[in-house]
Amino acid sequence: MKVVAQRVRQASVEINHQVVASIGPGLVLLIGVAEADTEMDAEFTANKCANLRIFQDEQGKMNRSVIEEKGEVLAISQFTLLADTRRGRRPSFIGAANPEKGQELYTYFINCLRETGLHVATGVFGAMMDVQLINAGPVTVIVDSKRESKE
Repeated sequence: MKVVAQRVRQASVEINHQVVASIGPGLVLLIGVAEADTEMDAEFTANKCANLRIFQDEQGKMNRSVIEEKGEVLAISQFTLLADTRRGRRPSFIGAANPEKGQELYTYFINCLRETGLHVATGVFGAMMDVQLINAGPVTVIVDSKRESKE
């Protein structure tokens, strides 16, 4: 599972020019599910994102998590994170999970986040969405369950 985590001041997602979800300060998580991913990958990645110390403490150091900040999360499915661009000019998505598995693990990931007590807003899985955000910092971090050492 691959997640792009962005620290934001605010964010929203629109479908057909209608806002379907919005958050204040917190994280936007763009979530890509690979065919080889399991519930263990979703649990690991959700835990890592919820506890990433990328918010500033009183001394200005990135030392606090979204949980400690009482921030919100906007979780958006994005299978294009699994694009393989090594050959040719057209990305290959062969490593991405099929839609059924992708939605199942995306939903499981969101439930894992909610179990931490976070308020999690979502887009609509598989929909064409417009995501607006104000990246604070900017701070953008990639969390990849296949590259991270399991705790």
